[in-house]
Amino acid sequence: MQFDLDGENMKVTKEDLENVAVLSRLSVPEGKAETYIQQMDSILTYMDNLSKVDTDNVKPTTYALPMQNVFREDVVKPSLPREEALANAPLQEDGYFKVPKVLED
Repeated sequence: MQFDLDGENMKVTKEDLENVAVLSRLSVPEGKAETYIQQMDSILTYMDNLSKVDTDNVKPTTYALPMQNVFREDVVKPSLPREEALANAPLQEDGYFKVPKVLED
């Protein structure tokens, strides 16, 4: 792919399209190749506008949105009675769920 900082000479070639198709494991029908090339070129030309944005006074960040704790307060509430919780359990023993052993001794 050829890129010019002005975005004027962006030209996606058929080889570029084929390379992207291989990397993304997609097949490109022969009749659609020219359409896809034009679309890719338009997308890349549009995205090149980002290089013109003045980011000198923008503080780098890992997250696009402010981070905040999304957990609720840990408040004790009434829960299901044991019999109701175990009602649909495939295996139970002595009032507890019984599950297959998953760890070796």
